[in-house]
Order: sequence, then structure tokens, then C-alpha cells
Amino acid sequence: MTELAFSTATELASLIESRKLSPIELTKEILNRMDKIDPAINAYITPLHELALNQAKEAEDTIMRGFYKGPLHGIPIGIKDNFYTKGIRTTVGSKLFADFIPDKNATTVEKLLGAGGIMLGKQNMHELAAGSTGTNPFFGDTRNPWDIQYMPGGSSGGGTASLAAGLGPLATGTDTFGSIRLPAAMCGVYGLKPTYGLVSTHGIFPSAMSLDTAGPMARTVSDLALMLHYMAGYDSNDPTSLHVAIPNYNEDLTKEIRGMKIGIPTYYFEGLDPDVENLFKHAIETLQHLGAEIREIVIPELSMSTFSGYTIVTGEASNTHHEWLQNYSEDYSPDIRTFFLAGSLTDTPQYVRAQQARRKMVEAFDKAFEHVDIMLGPTIPITTPAFAENWVDQNLEVIRQIIPFTSPINLTGVPSLSVPMGLDRSGLPVGMQFIGNHLFEKRLLQVGNAWERVNPLSFSLEK
Repeated sequence: MTELAFSTATELASLIESRKLSPIELTKEILNRMDKIDPAINAYITPLHELALNQAKEAEDTIMRGFYKGPLHGIPIGIKDNFYTKGIRTTVGSKLFADFIPDKNATTVEKLLGAGGIMLGKQNMHELAAGSTGTNPFFGDTRNPWDIQYMPGGSSGGGTASLAAGLGPLATGTDTFGSIRLPAAMCGVYGLKPTYGLVSTHGIFPSAMSLDTAGPMARTVSDLALMLHYMAGYDSNDPTSLHVAIPNYNEDLTKEIRGMKIGIPTYYFEGLDPDVENLFKHAIETLQHLGAEIREIVIPELSMSTFSGYTIVTGEASNTHHEWLQNYSEDYSPDIRTFFLAGSLTDTPQYVRAQQARRKMVEAFDKAFEHVDIMLGPTIPITTPAFAENWVDQNLEVIRQIIPFTSPINLTGVPSLSVPMGLDRSGLPVGMQFIGNHLFEKRLLQVGNAWERVNPLSFSLEK
């Protein structure tokens, strides 16, 4: 039943709660679809059929006894393979950790399973969460379900590809330089990079610890809100975790955005592919028709984002991998090894200057948000690239081209929601991102939901 595969988690939850849909039936349907379709997509590194069916049976038994836990109870979820899962291998998409089996769950995994979620499997990712294309020489490249000759984006490409292909209604992702939003844009789904520290990263393999963020990915904004409710919250095991009250993220979803002030930094008009530019202009007109007030703003500090971001992320990542780079250098693919070794050349003065530039960017964002409610820009300035034969050079080039639009959000720690903007002339999705001030997730979800109601994309990708 294709209808089940592309139903939203919110729709499925209603059916499960009213006992019109069996979690076992739902899980079997998605697992059967995975068997048929995933060999071509390669969204999963480790499918977990037996475990998923056992969890579905437990969920169904509990619900039938009258103990319904809430809207995640009985809902299948894909878990990115850098989230630790107790007793289940967590490869981080790397040869180094091909046989690594954690003895604990990541805090987020524990929360999702505790709410009754069903773990479909561990999802494919760009090696060590350090790339943007979705290529992986050790576990195979993930393919874009809209056209398998094209990349799905990364590093959370397995999750977004699974959503676009109907291989699960929800997926977890991580975002250090854009790794939730980039693949969400390329695969035509929704991805939220929350405020830094809102979602625990305890038990997630680190990339660059002062930037790493975990968040939800889904086919609708309401599903993001549902998932964020369970993912967010203080964790004493995570030193970066924010001790803040968690609001009802669904509360304002249906509110109109009339009168909302949306600022577009002029930075986000630079270097756009013609298809991206045309879709973005149309999106601006659509938001104006919805009653939003659009204004251009200037944030000169954004020009520093590539320098400071690259210095910080490579420097921190190379520190994490220092001993492995010394002893197991050949276990890294060439592009990732080059990326990390570049960080090992970062000296203290360079790192300090990058952090100082970062601080100026934070202050500039704070000042900008005094005049606008949210900001807006394309998620990626280019259209989705096709896979090239020389993927090593391609990976480095793609990173250079696309991270300038996503990295400023990581550097400032603010939240950003990537939404589908439309299809390019090749029929592939293009995304844009709504950017909020710290802890403005509710506002982003509100405007994202207003946009979704006029969003032209369809997820019926049957071939």
C-alpha cells in the first residue's frame, strides 16, 4: 500500500491511536518496501527487520491493553548511523567503525524509543558526517530517489532519501555545517537544524563539537514538530545542553503569517544558479501573497563565514581524529583524509581569529533580528549535481560551493528550517531555509507550515 508508505507520521498516529491501523501491519509494509526499493537507493546501512517487527509487536500489545504512549507510539523511524544504538553496530559511515557496537543508546534514540518509536534501521551517511554529497566508498553511495544518477546530499542523505522514497515517515539527522538542510533540499523534504544545545548530542559521534546539532527530518512540518517535541530537552550528560522549557511546537502551526517581517540578507542573492534564482523569486512573491512583509537586509559579517567555519570545523574534527589519522590513515577515504589533515595544520592564532569572526557574526545576527522576525535564503545556491566519476574531487568542490549558505547558521547557533521550494528544469527538488533567532523553533515551524500549504512538491515517486 503506497498510501501507507507516504502517509505522514501525524496521520499514521491518528490511525494507530484509534486502532484502525496495526503497528505490525505498518512496519511490515515499510520493511517490504525497503526490500524492493532500497537496493537501488541504499538509504540503509543496517536494516533491522527482526528488531523492528519485535518493537512493533510490543507497541501493538501495549496499545491493545490500553496504554497508548502518544503520537510516536508504533511509528517507524530511521536512525542516522552516527547515533549510538545499544547492541547494534554504529558505523558512522566509516571503515574505522565498521564493527563498532555501542553499549548504550544516544540520548535522542533513548527518547524516541521510550516514546514508542520503532527503529527501522541505521541509515547511510557521508563518511564520518564530513561531506555533503552522500557518497560512501565503504557502504555504497546513497542515491537521490527523484533520479538515482543524482546525489541526495549529505551527510544525512540516507535519512532524506528514505523519506523521499517512502522508506519511513521520520528520520534523525545531524547538522554541523548543513548536514540536515543540504540533503533535505536535494531530496525535497523538510529538515530542521534546531538551536545549538536544544537537542542532546550525547551518544552521537562528534564531528566538530562546538557546531554539532541533532534534529528531525520528515515529509511535513507537523511531523517535524511532533518529532522535535520528543527530541528536545535538557540532558545532564551533554555539557552543551540548554536548560530551557520546551514549548508545544504544534501550538501555533496553523496561524497565518500575515504581517510577519521576513528579512533576506543580500548575501543570499549572490552566485545563484538561474533555476534557484527563479524559484527563489517566485517563493518571495508567494510569501508576500501570504501576507508576509519581505525586506532586504545587509549582514556584511556573513562574508566571513566560509573562512571561520572551515577553520573551526576542520580544526575541531582533526583533533577528534588525531590518533586515528596517525595510526589508521588509509582507513579514511581520500577526500575525508584531506579534509581532516587540513585541520591539523590549523594553529592556535588561526583558530582564535576564526572564533573572533564567529563572535562578530553572532552579534550581527542578534542585531538583524531586532528588525525582522525571521530570515530567508536558498538552502543551496546551486541545483543538485549528478554523480561524477571522480567523486573525490567532486566532493571537495561541492562542499566549497554549497556550505556558504548553511554554515553561518551553525556558526551562530540559531535554528534553520529547510523546506522544498520547487523543482528545477531537470525535475529535481530545490530548497530554501527559514532562519530564526535562538529558540525560535515555534516561529519557524509556523511559517514553514504556511509555506507547506502552497508547496507544489509531490512525494508519489513511483516509477
